[in-house]
Amino acid sequence: MFRTYQQMFRRLLMFLDAIIIVASFLLAWWLKFDSGLLQHGGNEPLLYYRGPLLFGIAIFMVANGVAGLYQPMRAKSLFFELYNIAKSLVIGVVVLMATLYFAKMQEFSRDVLVLFAVSYFGLMLLERLALRMMLRAMRMRGLNQRYVLLVGWSMAAARFVEALEGQSWFGYRVIGYLEHEDDDAAYMGQTSRERYGVPKIGNVQDVARVLKQQLVDQVVIAMPRDRVAELGEVLIACEAVGVQSLILPDYFDLLPARPRFESFGDMPLIDTRYVPLDDAMNAAIKRCFDITFSAMVMILLSPLFAGLCIAVKLTSPGPVLFVQERVGKNRRVFKMYKFRTMRWDNHLSEVERDDKESLNTRDLGWTVKDDPRRTRLGAFLRKTSLDELPQFWNVFIGDMSVIGPRPERPVFVEQFRDEIPRYMIKHRVRPGITGWAQVHGWRGDTSIAERIRYDIEYIENWSFWMDIQIVWRTIKDGFVHENAY
Repeated sequence: MFRTYQQMFRRLLMFLDAIIIVASFLLAWWLKFDSGLLQHGGNEPLLYYRGPLLFGIAIFMVANGVAGLYQPMRAKSLFFELYNIAKSLVIGVVVLMATLYFAKMQEFSRDVLVLFAVSYFGLMLLERLALRMMLRAMRMRGLNQRYVLLVGWSMAAARFVEALEGQSWFGYRVIGYLEHEDDDAAYMGQTSRERYGVPKIGNVQDVARVLKQQLVDQVVIAMPRDRVAELGEVLIACEAVGVQSLILPDYFDLLPARPRFESFGDMPLIDTRYVPLDDAMNAAIKRCFDITFSAMVMILLSPLFAGLCIAVKLTSPGPVLFVQERVGKNRRVFKMYKFRTMRWDNHLSEVERDDKESLNTRDLGWTVKDDPRRTRLGAFLRKTSLDELPQFWNVFIGDMSVIGPRPERPVFVEQFRDEIPRYMIKHRVRPGITGWAQVHGWRGDTSIAERIRYDIEYIENWSFWMDIQIVWRTIKDGFVHENAY
């Protein structure tokens, strides 16, 4: 029910946004060429902009989704929504300009693009403001209200009531709840219930009577876990009067994170930890960014790559690249590349390390500050993080991502999985060259527990905008860090 109304409202917004994109293009063309306000004389025919318009519709619809414009706003302010519109505009314009460049449509008027951006932002502002005013007016007049009866009370029921209050534009009103007498103080005291403004209008045994006497559109069953056996009687009572019933599980407090409902055939499933990058669209957006960004870095910095290769070769004997096994997405082991920063006699391969039991244990550990194994060039490369540049090849071939948790060696993964709670969650996504933990200073020889906390926060709250922020902070704060050695 609620999901259906959310999808209907989302589709309405997407339809209106598509109209706004077309209207903004037409308005921009008219202002530039046909209004007489900005240019007199010749103009480019409107049909010339047919291709860019089709590109623009697809690009800006995706940008709106990436910016979160189709997510429920709940109690978010208009300013928050305008901020998301601005994010969508920046993403859309940048991608559209890149598309026009690669499509060799350099004749496209920059004035039209600027006018489109201004028109688009203004029309989107008017659209969202009008929708808010319309929904508020409908609620004030009591139109399109749906009356909900809660059967049972639990922590889940309390969160449900809070969610309805946060999304009041749905037009649902909870008329009250039914509860067993001996459940009155089981989950929450009466004072806490009164805080939600939901009155108790009877016992669970009274559900049939209440449904006949009260105007009820939907029944939400939120019975505690120890009352599930009585669920069948409530469902029969709802079916007897033809009222839609929905079950609100009372075990969300047991789940480790934000869940997501899925289905396999006819069987409902609950994903106990929702990861945004499990969605195909989000994964495709991130992968496209990784391929584009890594290719640009390797092309633009190719002279620097060549210079560093020569410098490493000339300053110490041994190979230019250091290859080491790391654990990536879904616990798959891959070979990660770095510019070699240590003397080659200390850079034994993983196979050789496993065979040499007499090696000092420090050879199997991280580098430490002023590590004597480093070369003079290696110390500089580590301090500036330039030794990480070859990992853009790992990004390009799909072993890594530009942004994500830093990968560890298999031996450390086996150690930390038992010592650090939730450590293995980081392997739900591709590892990255930089990440949310790194831009907060958790890199090098720092707390693994804190690093994992930031990694999980990134994984559970990923957005394309979050990746852009991390890239910007990495560039702005520089590559030199006191914990890089």
